[in-house]
Amino acid sequence: MSNFIDPAILFFIFGVLAGAIRSNLEIPQQISRFLALYLLMALGLRGGFELAHSGLTPTVVSGLVAALILAVTVPLIGYLLLKRVVSGFDAAAIAATYGSVSAVTFITATRYLDDHGIAFGGHMAAAMAFMESPAIVMAILFANQLRKGKNVDAKLGSPLHVIKESLTDGAQILLMGSVLVGIISGDAGKAAMQPFAGDLFKGMLAFFLLDMGLMTARNFPSIRTLSPWLLAYAVLGPIFHATLALVLSLLLHLSAGDAGLLMVLAASASYIAVPAALRFALPEANASLYFGLSLGITFPINILIAIPIYIGIAQRVLA
Repeated sequence: MSNFIDPAILFFIFGVLAGAIRSNLEIPQQISRFLALYLLMALGLRGGFELAHSGLTPTVVSGLVAALILAVTVPLIGYLLLKRVVSGFDAAAIAATYGSVSAVTFITATRYLDDHGIAFGGHMAAAMAFMESPAIVMAILFANQLRKGKNVDAKLGSPLHVIKESLTDGAQILLMGSVLVGIISGDAGKAAMQPFAGDLFKGMLAFFLLDMGLMTARNFPSIRTLSPWLLAYAVLGPIFHATLALVLSLLLHLSAGDAGLLMVLAASASYIAVPAALRFALPEANASLYFGLSLGITFPINILIAIPIYIGIAQRVLA
């Protein structure tokens, strides 16, 4: 229950309730984008500061390897399963959404770990960045195969173009650049940036989760029209993905904190990067499906319930 009295979580709940009663409360889009960029920058700096201490150890390599394995495995399994209940294009889009990650879910999980004194590696911020793009590329490959089968031009979504766009995406560059700045500046940089990346972090996260609560409420009406099979996938799929992450963590001997974060990443779903990319690269897919599932169902479940559960399981299994 301690998660429900966290101010950031309470602001998320408040945003959902405000949106549900159709309040005119609204966070301007530019402010919302600034908050997202701030959180990524602060997270990257913190990860860089930690990596400046640890260096590229076997533990760091194991965490990054686990992240890359999940980044390929989760969308592949999702696509093979989902194409049995929806069109191939919709299956590719939903699989990409759930194969990618939610930065805000990850950031909320790191805050939970900090509040409970559970150690985790700064390299997990880099792991999150590595997990964002592979699912998008795989979705384009799936879609191009479908287009070839229907004699449709398969150049609409070029994997090479998607890779280029992913690597040059502003949010991605900001995160990785911040990690690099943290590594280079080390302890001196950490002390200098503490008021920005440390003291302000909790308040900024609460403000952003308020906005996410409002967005979640706006997506509730679309959920009523979704197939029961898709609703089940939105609830059960992330649990299965988190289980895969736990198994990998055991095999690679990750710490409880790193394993908990890996489970959260595997169980999360993208509601920003993937929808933005697929809107142009996969226009045949129904955006209300993959966006409604990730933001209307999976995101609130993770934020309100699943994060403490996944971390608690990781602690019990890997203690």
